[in-house]
Amino acid sequence: MIAVIGRKVNTITNGIIDNGIVLIDKGKIKKIGADVKVPDDVKTIKAKYVMPGLVEAHCHIGIWEETIGWAGSDGNERTEPATPHVRALDGIKANADEGGLRAALHEGITTAQVLPGSANVIGGHGVALKTAPKTTVDQMLIKNPSGMKIAFGENPMRVYGVEAKKMPSTRMGVAGVLREWLQKTKNYMEKMERFKDEPEKQPEYDIKLEALVPVLKKEIPFRAHAHRADDVATAIRVCEEFDVKMSWEHATEGHRIADYIAEKGIPAVWGPSLTSRGKWEMRELSYETPLTMYEAGVKFAIQTDAVGSTIRFLPICAALSVKEGLPYDYALRAITIIPAEIIGVSDRVGSLEVGKDADLRLLSGDPLDVMTKCQKVIINGEVIHSL
Repeated sequence: MIAVIGRKVNTITNGIIDNGIVLIDKGKIKKIGADVKVPDDVKTIKAKYVMPGLVEAHCHIGIWEETIGWAGSDGNERTEPATPHVRALDGIKANADEGGLRAALHEGITTAQVLPGSANVIGGHGVALKTAPKTTVDQMLIKNPSGMKIAFGENPMRVYGVEAKKMPSTRMGVAGVLREWLQKTKNYMEKMERFKDEPEKQPEYDIKLEALVPVLKKEIPFRAHAHRADDVATAIRVCEEFDVKMSWEHATEGHRIADYIAEKGIPAVWGPSLTSRGKWEMRELSYETPLTMYEAGVKFAIQTDAVGSTIRFLPICAALSVKEGLPYDYALRAITIIPAEIIGVSDRVGSLEVGKDADLRLLSGDPLDVMTKCQKVIINGEVIHSL
């Protein structure tokens, strides 16, 4: 059992507790409040500011090994435009020396959704995991799969139309490929159901279609890579045709289409932002976009899209959004409870509440101040990082 005592304890969902205490037992939060009685034999840890561990909604840490080059680049299976059967899980390196995982841990980012890249129209399954290194990635998992990655815009058009000289080479082609595979999956499911009592008439097992079945059953959403407003409009159009769920990953032009996204109830995961405008479809990247989406009522998280140690910039991205007008409290929620909700793990992480995982970030000061140090990180009730 551990008692964490903070001059300020920000629960995120239930306000700030002055001189608060978080009592941890068996990896879970047992009690929280200003009047929690701490048993005499319990270890205590003190901090100026205590909050839940941060949640990175969209990244590629571990699947692109930092500094290694092609030998550690496992995020894109760039051999065909639809690879729904591949899994980020099989490419993640779960060791303490991996640069992205180490940086996340040192910054107090305790949960991350790791997704395949965006070379393919259908890129495969993502996972949500804890950043505390284990022997295998399987021991780090919170949710598997956490979504199916799909991509619109320049990436699949360039990889296949320009480089491989095959479909898709246009935005029409990207949507066409996605529709084709969704229809194949729908037909497959209908035939499986129709002949469920006649095994000899059922279709042959298809690993690609089986990977898409959870999407059609609404068990997992599409994680739709799109920077431009017109690309996300296409994504929504296709998802509505097949009655499946999605989140908008990147939302670079979220300011252009904020009211529409809010009306549709599509959650967004905005970013990367602390980066160059590396391609034309990112030309309108701006820290004013979060405020526009907030004012329109869009539910959105802030992400880094990190493939390595740039994941440590997550709180800075939130702070720069506040600088441009995003409310401070929402910015903190956008890197804690909201990404946890979008990923589907808010029953365990994203806020300090009784019964949730004891994932805590202990700070020297304000969580959005660049001078603040992350002094200790607790994951599942264990001190994993300490200055």
